[in-house]
Amino acid sequence: MTTEHPLLLQARGLKKSYGSKPALKGVDLQLRAGEMLALLGPNGAGKSTLLQLLTGLFTPDEGEIEVLGQDMRRHPAQALAGLGVVFQQSALDMDLSVISNLLFHTDLHGLPRAVARERIARHLPALGLSGQEKAQVRSLSGGNRRKVELVRALLHAPRVLLMDEATVGLDPASRQQLLSHVNHLCHSEGIGVLWTTHLIEEVQNADRLMLLHQGKVHFDGSIAQFMAKADEGSDFKTEILRQLSGPASANG
Repeated sequence: MTTEHPLLLQARGLKKSYGSKPALKGVDLQLRAGEMLALLGPNGAGKSTLLQLLTGLFTPDEGEIEVLGQDMRRHPAQALAGLGVVFQQSALDMDLSVISNLLFHTDLHGLPRAVARERIARHLPALGLSGQEKAQVRSLSGGNRRKVELVRALLHAPRVLLMDEATVGLDPASRQQLLSHVNHLCHSEGIGVLWTTHLIEEVQNADRLMLLHQGKVHFDGSIAQFMAKADEGSDFKTEILRQLSGPASANG
């Protein structure tokens, strides 16, 4: 990914603490159009805190965030309009149908119903959800619920897609299908994707890898650069694997 691709998301010097416990200690992040950035780190690394800041749920103690050139503090509505988000915890109404969940989202974004229905009709089949419009969300498998959440995140045509541990609880086949579809969207439609995970096998097809541990960025580069660094004899890769298999913490 070169600097010729437009910069979609930029964060500078992000710091966030919960009481006396620092969760982020000065994180910088850039995401460009058509780039899939994998944010890898063990539980407790600060990944969830970073996503909460990027989505405007929390305000950083220090630092700046810009989405499509819009400052998150000064112009939150404009910045958030450029984001599509799939959170780790489901935000679907389990008692509503698939179509009702999706139309509620498009109504919030002010999309005309005709446009909303056209986009829904295009995205559902792309994820293998044809004929599921009237199904109650509660009746769907975990993998299909996650697909509905991805469809919902895409309906307002965001330029940036944030996937927060989106494959948690999914079987390997569903996980791979979701990864493949998001990767395709990224490279075919120029969406910038930030994919957070604690699973090292999920980063193989990313354009760039960022390693977050104890609130700090420990590596930011290509998969090839990571592997080259791992082969330098510094036990770098062994240490990362040890961190990823370590005990969970409250702040992911």
